[in-house]
Amino acid sequence: MPPAPLSGPAAAPAAPAPVTGTGHAFGTFGELLQGALPAPDGDFLVTFPLARWATAVFHPAPAARTVHVTPAHKGKSRRVAEAVLAALGENDGGLLELGGDLPEGKGMASSSADLVATVRAVGAAYRRTFSPAQTEAFLRGVEPADGVMYDEIVCFHHRAVRLGRRLGTLPPLTVVAHDEGGQVDTVAHNRAAPPIGPAERHEYARLLDRLGDAVATGDVPAVGEVATRSAELNDHRRARAGFGVLRALCHDVGGHGLVLAHSGTLLGVLLDTRDPELDAKARHIRAGCAPLGGEVTVHRALGAGDAWSPGPYPAVPAGSTTHRRET
Repeated sequence: MPPAPLSGPAAAPAAPAPVTGTGHAFGTFGELLQGALPAPDGDFLVTFPLARWATAVFHPAPAARTVHVTPAHKGKSRRVAEAVLAALGENDGGLLELGGDLPEGKGMASSSADLVATVRAVGAAYRRTFSPAQTEAFLRGVEPADGVMYDEIVCFHHRAVRLGRRLGTLPPLTVVAHDEGGQVDTVAHNRAAPPIGPAERHEYARLLDRLGDAVATGDVPAVGEVATRSAELNDHRRARAGFGVLRALCHDVGGHGLVLAHSGTLLGVLLDTRDPELDAKARHIRAGCAPLGGEVTVHRALGAGDAWSPGPYPAVPAGSTTHRRET
């Protein structure tokens, strides 16, 4: 059910005519931690924001009364755009264009980023902004979603589309990742995932507490240990052919740990962005992954001091991908 129309002065029609609105939302490199807590409906994930974005542009067409979206398969974004218009008390239609550099089906929160960018673009067309909690309400009921409406690392209840708690930011980090290929339908994956037992739920609760402390203190090695354990637990549920190889390569280069796209195709080694040997370490990982096939890419995480919308960032090692790849 879409959110109710906004009440009070905020619901009053804007005097100026609507304009073309643009919105952005960052993606993630999988999750630092994903599992379930002992409480009912305890499914959660911890975001790992990435310096790659989805972009939405909304062109209002007051006479149209219908929202059209391109690419045409982005029907969930169209539904969200219609929900935002209804909440604003607008009967307009328009054209919603979606783009950016987040590949689909890889575990980089591309779908969630599309939806959040859509909320921001439609709001911008009517000179309105929405809080993260309001954005959650627009997405709730559309599909499970990542917490990419929050400009920091968060514990997020993705099935309920609800914030668990804010954790903060980390120093600049880079992930050198192996992509096993193909795509994963996140919604179908979540639906088919086997239940998590009581013992593992208590372990996930301990891991979340430890991760929260590690992010708060900037303890990147501890973050890496938690992320690696999360990847290990997930490997028992959905084995990755390259898990042992990436673990050995992480040890070779002195990486902080492994980071996994739990419902995607990516597994990466966590490194310091400011490491003077970063390029050499990325080359070593690339060479070590060659027998696995697939693709090796390099990604920069968003962290302390960054602007959380598209902009210039320090270069990452050669071989990073910055284009949107629909496969």
